[in-house]
Amino acid sequence: MMQKVNCRSVLAADGWRSDQSITIDESGRIAAIEPVANTVAMDVDILIPAPANLHSHAFQRAMAGMTERRGPGGQDSFWTWRELMYRFLDAITPDDVEAIASFVQMESLEAGFGSLVEFHYLHHQPSGRPYDNLAEMGERIVTAASLTGCGLTLLPVLYHQGGCDGRALGPGQARFGCNVDLYQRLVESSRTALATLPDDARLGLAPHSLRAVSPDSFRQMEQIVSNSPIHVHIAEQTAEVDEVRAIYGARPVEWLLANATVDPCWCLIHATQMVPNETLGLAKTGAVAGLCPITEANLGDGIFDGVHFLKAKGRFGVGSDSNIHIDLVGELRQLDYSQRLRDHSRAALASEARSTGRRLLEDAAKGGAQAAARGAGVIEVGAMADLTALDGNAIDLIGKERDMLLDSWIFAGSEPAIRHVWSAGRHVVRDGRHIARETVRQRYAKTIQSFKGRI
Repeated sequence: MMQKVNCRSVLAADGWRSDQSITIDESGRIAAIEPVANTVAMDVDILIPAPANLHSHAFQRAMAGMTERRGPGGQDSFWTWRELMYRFLDAITPDDVEAIASFVQMESLEAGFGSLVEFHYLHHQPSGRPYDNLAEMGERIVTAASLTGCGLTLLPVLYHQGGCDGRALGPGQARFGCNVDLYQRLVESSRTALATLPDDARLGLAPHSLRAVSPDSFRQMEQIVSNSPIHVHIAEQTAEVDEVRAIYGARPVEWLLANATVDPCWCLIHATQMVPNETLGLAKTGAVAGLCPITEANLGDGIFDGVHFLKAKGRFGVGSDSNIHIDLVGELRQLDYSQRLRDHSRAALASEARSTGRRLLEDAAKGGAQAAARGAGVIEVGAMADLTALDGNAIDLIGKERDMLLDSWIFAGSEPAIRHVWSAGRHVVRDGRHIARETVRQRYAKTIQSFKGRI
């Protein structure tokens, strides 16, 4: 059924417009944007493109708050956090994954994201043996999306070695392991599962990292599916950089750019440990830098060089990664504030034509849509209707117009401002609440409670 949404203010592809009617067709795309008289009853105050949450490990949401103690020896790091995560994995069942994924998707939508990219590597039973249904875990994420209405890009992950030297997977990694042949079957099974969702669902590939995938497997994987999203963890930690240099003779991003066909289909996750030539080299490819500033801060990863990357016309999007806190505004604010703290500057990512908030929101929406292969990210005719509506009566938005609305929302917002969210035209958040909130929350709460006897 066609929908019409009358808006007082719209951030369209060509800039801000006042008093507009947005028509969404049956396929979930924007069919028309037309001016209306300001005397017409308005459905929403402020309409903006809803970015994709471009990097999520859904199961890690259930770990939030469990890893904030100092590890053995008085020193904690990403690597000690990872060991705790591996132990947590031993207890998770397919039913748990479905409940947790539903909650993550719901929280993402309520935070203003229009879709989610699931970097999915929890494939097998705790022993490492595949389920009878090879894509059992991925299918549970798909089932979650059918409940939440969240646009989904599913990325089955290839993970077959424990390090760049080709060592075997460790005990905590048994549930991830796939050789290329098994991975190809997993991808096809995932495609079958996704076919049960609306047409905006997407399938992509994810070589986990240079540590977990050999150079030969990288080359074979690129042949499995053409013209689909390819996401990879890259240059997140200094220890990772040291390992790659020791074995491959090059820094991670440097090696990848020289040995893979990195193009706009690719999304390089984190890339917090790059030197200037890698930053510029990545920007030139047209690939997306997938940034997760809240998780990167929580894990002590480092700071992405957004200033020079954007000067080189690099593309970026944001994601919630470990899902310790799912917050679109928080990701954008953390990204900008990290640049200010590093450089002792202000408004680090603003441009001459656009304020900081507008540039963050628009670029994240475009980059996220590219990484998710959604054809969204802008409000224009023909684009997928991933849309977020803000409440103009939220205390920090009152009296604000145009770019200042976004600056106030991202940097000064002190009360909830998100009123509605559409994912490919599905009206999934209404009056600030997800349409299936109680069902999703109750199932998640039951799952979390059950962990007390299992972990």
